[in-house]
Amino acid sequence: MKHFLRIIATLLVCNFIPLAQAKRAPNLEFKDQAGHTHKVAELRGSIVVLNFWATWCGPCREELPMLSKLTQEYAPKKVRFIAASANESKDRAKVDQFVSSHNLPMEVWLGADLNMLDNARLGNELPATMILDDQGEVVTRILGEAREEEVRGALDWVLGGKTGPPPPPITKHLQ
Repeated sequence: MKHFLRIIATLLVCNFIPLAQAKRAPNLEFKDQAGHTHKVAELRGSIVVLNFWATWCGPCREELPMLSKLTQEYAPKKVRFIAASANESKDRAKVDQFVSSHNLPMEVWLGADLNMLDNARLGNELPATMILDDQGEVVTRILGEAREEEVRGALDWVLGGKTGPPPPPITKHLQ
């Protein structure tokens, strides 16, 4: 009987751990504008909006003012907004100039690429956004330009104790 219970327990653990890990955001690595390395795992403990963008991406440039507005609104609620640039490293000056000229109030990380988008299950086009809860689990993914009500809905759901219907796990907007 003990042997049978061990087998059942092992099967349960082996089947549920991958499900839990599937919700966890991949531990992607970036550098901030000062050159310090950051990993997604270090964001645990904070609710996070992680947006992938590039200076050459029109929909990204349209989306960033909305995210900047939400950054200021949700900062007192301890929500972190991070703009992960997919510009090539040779275009670093363009990123710095864009951030400065648009007064982006969010953290800006560098080094994003299409492989990261794929690892995060965000497709292969910019912009793309992941919203993470304070445990590092993905609440929702937005492929294409995020809409304010989608970001607000996910953040308010997490901040409200995850009551009511959850946001859709993936939203796709065709460009």
